Amino acid sequence: MQAELFVIRLSRNSGILGLAGMPFTSQIFSSHTHSHTEVSRNYGILLVRPLLDFSKEDMYKICQGSDQEWVEDPTNQSLLYARNRIRMSLRDASCAFKNELQAVITACRKTRVYIDHVCHALMSKAVTVSHLGYAVIDLEILNQSKVEDICLSKFISLVLQFISQRHRPLRGNTSKLLVGYLRSFPCKTSVTAAGCFLSPAPGSRGTKALVCCSVDSPLPSNIGLSHQHFQAVQEHSTPDEIEQIIADGKSYADHLVPNASDMPFLEVTSKSVLTEARRLGMISEATHTNILSLQKEEIEHFKSKSEVKADYKSKHGVKSISTSPSEPLPPGQICCFMNRFFITWKLSEVSEEALEGESRCGGKSCIGHDTVLEVRNMSEQDWLYLSDLSKSHTSGNLQEQSNSLDRKVDQRKEETDTSLDYARISAQRALQSLKSIPAAARRGLPVLVNSQGLLLSIPSIDFQGCSCLMVSATFKPKVPLGGDHSSFV
Repeated sequence: MQAELFVIRLSRNSGILGLAGMPFTSQIFSSHTHSHTEVSRNYGILLVRPLLDFSKEDMYKICQGSDQEWVEDPTNQSLLYARNRIRMSLRDASCAFKNELQAVITACRKTRVYIDHVCHALMSKAVTVSHLGYAVIDLEILNQSKVEDICLSKFISLVLQFISQRHRPLRGNTSKLLVGYLRSFPCKTSVTAAGCFLSPAPGSRGTKALVCCSVDSPLPSNIGLSHQHFQAVQEHSTPDEIEQIIADGKSYADHLVPNASDMPFLEVTSKSVLTEARRLGMISEATHTNILSLQKEEIEHFKSKSEVKADYKSKHGVKSISTSPSEPLPPGQICCFMNRFFITWKLSEVSEEALEGESRCGGKSCIGHDTVLEVRNMSEQDWLYLSDLSKSHTSGNLQEQSNSLDRKVDQRKEETDTSLDYARISAQRALQSLKSIPAAARRGLPVLVNSQGLLLSIPSIDFQGCSCLMVSATFKPKVPLGGDHSSFV
């Protein structure tokens, strides 16, 4: 299985991490929350492959020895699938060929363990994550660490995947661009890549880099605003046991981490892995030639399939559709905004008379009994609105203008003035909080607006434009920093 995957990924120009094949264990994080009434923890699913290193012949013998029946997948004989084509080509391969190929894969897997170990050490030392959804990288620590480019590439890929909550790793020129950006010390420029915006952190003089979500970048179709419409279910996972398994796996992997000097593929690309393996005597000339032949065949198949897909898109006008910038949010439900903020709102407990009428904020109707609010990113107009609101008249100024009105009008105006005072004070506090947040990171903050577009709340900084509105926002990325867990050689 690992041999087939090696050839497939080699034909797709995969790097060392991809050529290492499937890890013994990995952790998959759900794209959904487990409840629509409360924010769930990211337990994930721990996937263990205990039979990964067993051959098909071994599996046959195990089943036969224990009188177990098995099912043969009929598609295993179809040459339409790359894995089957490679498997059939390897069926008559010599033991020497298989052993040498396995030696190359093992070297790649050891290299991956080393890279993962370095990356996690760097993240614990050089990365600070804010509860507002952005991160700061200490470039001085990276500069002093003097890690290899392949480790630095994986490191920045993990950080950007966490901030953007995208599942695709960095590749090719994007990876080279960002490694160069981290190498430039102190950094003086900004760059947008992989759904993130990187720039010198304010006040750091280029010794630190700010990483925040780029709201202008198109999002994958499975990322964005997603509501949980299903009923709450009881969690059947046992987090303590899962965390213990992961901890044991990482501890075991740490004991297997070799030195950089023992890693033959740290400085090579996927195209030169076989050449380096032959130079080091890991594979013979015959094995080198056979692998290149298998690789060439799969490259031709891959090119033909890519041409068919491109032709289909051009003929049928297939276009990618980005997600909507805003989404309605009914009271009591949870919205997972940009896969990083869990947001919910409701009205405070008020009298039935108030619910039947309308609540007022700054003299404008804001919330009705069954209103559905919208969630979107913060914009420059929101800042200007807060600024204007913070300078609005106080209730004391307005009281002087109401002396000639009758008692009923006075009572209504007093309610309006109280709401205005509440919003004004909240806006002043919000502006102070926003000044401490980098301008680029503010755009990633979620805001709630009504159907007329009036700003009601910026929950991450506790701005409330209406006293009857209760909003909460929890920073809870679905995939934690470091991506999916993998361990063991």
